[in-house]
Amino acid sequence: MSYSVRSKNAPAAIGPYSQAVSTDQLLFLSGQIPLDPHTGNIVEGDITAQAHQVLRNLGEVLAAAGLSYANVVKTTVLLADIADFAAVNSVYAEYFVADPLPARAAFAVAALPKGALVEIEAIAAY
Repeated sequence: MSYSVRSKNAPAAIGPYSQAVSTDQLLFLSGQIPLDPHTGNIVEGDITAQAHQVLRNLGEVLAAAGLSYANVVKTTVLLADIADFAAVNSVYAEYFVADPLPARAAFAVAALPKGALVEIEAIAAY
């Protein structure tokens, strides 16, 4: 059985999807872009500011499921510009500190929703 997980402290879905879907063992978190949950707008600033907002948004959805960054087992990082990888990686390392670190893939894509520079999706284990 699966169910939707929602956090009022993270941006609402901007389409027909859930912020996250939980099963008995795993939480599948939809990709988060750097939306301010209060305004629905992309946060101002560079790739570093956007990466922090994305990871805060993911953290809020994790918390709504009773989990933390330490429960994350896999992430996918989508970048509008692969040249931003080092900056995003530096921010990422501030949030994912527990061993084992999550498995990860990173890709450059042609564009992201609302002109975002970064999007991150995750899978966490209970």
